[in-house]
Amino acid sequence: MLNPLAQELNETLSGSVAGALLSDLGTRIFFPRGIIAQGGEAKQFGKVANATIGTTMIEGKPAALASVKKFAPELTNAELVSYTPTAGNPELRAKWKELMLKKNPGLAGKATSNPVVVPGLTAGISYLADLFVDSTKPLLAANPSWDNYSLVIETRRGAELHTFNMFKNNGFDIDSFKKAMENEAKSGSVRVLLNFPQNPSGYSPTNAEAKQIVAVVKELAEKGTKIIVWDDDAYFGLNYESDIYPQSLFAEFADLHENVLAVKVDGPTKEDFVWGFRCGFLTFGGKGMTSEQYLALEKKLMGLIRSSVSCSSSPSQSISLRAFSEPKIEEEKKALRDMLCARYKKVRAFVDSHKSSVLEALPFNSGYFMSFKTKCNAEELRLKILHEKQIGTISIDSSTLRVAFSSVDEEKIDEVYTAIYETAEEFKTEN
Repeated sequence: MLNPLAQELNETLSGSVAGALLSDLGTRIFFPRGIIAQGGEAKQFGKVANATIGTTMIEGKPAALASVKKFAPELTNAELVSYTPTAGNPELRAKWKELMLKKNPGLAGKATSNPVVVPGLTAGISYLADLFVDSTKPLLAANPSWDNYSLVIETRRGAELHTFNMFKNNGFDIDSFKKAMENEAKSGSVRVLLNFPQNPSGYSPTNAEAKQIVAVVKELAEKGTKIIVWDDDAYFGLNYESDIYPQSLFAEFADLHENVLAVKVDGPTKEDFVWGFRCGFLTFGGKGMTSEQYLALEKKLMGLIRSSVSCSSSPSQSISLRAFSEPKIEEEKKALRDMLCARYKKVRAFVDSHKSSVLEALPFNSGYFMSFKTKCNAEELRLKILHEKQIGTISIDSSTLRVAFSSVDEEKIDEVYTAIYETAEEFKTEN
């Protein structure tokens, strides 16, 4: 028996692409009118006193230990230690939407939801899986892809993770993508995740490839397939070549067709170099979606947040909000992006000038990483590089070795890659 509040949200979403794509949990979830909702009403109307929430207050302000406060003296007690609303700091949400529109001019004039704050992009992916994936509703992603997708989709949600081949002829394999999308569409709906710049390959589509990807989705939508596209934009903006599609594909999908629901998964984690802040955002976009339907999706998300972590960290949101107004933040970010670009170019020069009978560099042009397709066992190669050369890499699967040039100083890149190539050749000799 569905809770009446869940039923109310489902009725609001009825007839929309979002309502058609909900999972079993997505159908059941709702935001209760309990402590948080009642506390919000009390904050607005409780002028004499607000005795609703478990926070120690002194003269209407949260208490904070001096031993804590001294490490963040510029933040108010509320910014530092108070709870934030379940969906996040309203000012931060508005600011992130403003920045999103600025970075993605293709969104101009397109209606989207307000960003909802989640405790990191991984949590955002997990909440989307809760809303839209279950044992009868698989997710499609690239091969290779980030190993956490499998953990979330298969292990946590008990669903299937289907894949398409990421690369062909030194670029995006549009044929494999199209074939996989058409195969998924036989069920009447498609759930697909696109991660650009990609982890682990460090690849983003060219302008021509982006156009082809969008065309595949639109063609299926026009045939009646309900589609949700998850745009994992963790490494957004870190492009190192000129012919890369410069925006998030969310800008294309957000108003593509009534049968397409797009969701942008992003945050300051990588864009603003604050990895441990665990602050991310989920934003929905769909042609024909109403403000009431966006709000219904937001409330379902709030139910998932409330039932897992309650709310996201206050200091991370407070510092982010303040930092976004700092006059030099863009200049500071550009300096770090330029540094990453210099590392990329050095890796590119090394890979382009060295040959290996064991390693084949997958296409890369952006982000934090590049990966090798290995003709030996990638895990055994990783261990050999680690223990004999004292260099850490990641084996994504049995034939993919990821190298994060983002964490290697430029002057060490030649040393690191020489060791990787030499060790791979030794491995071939031994086997």
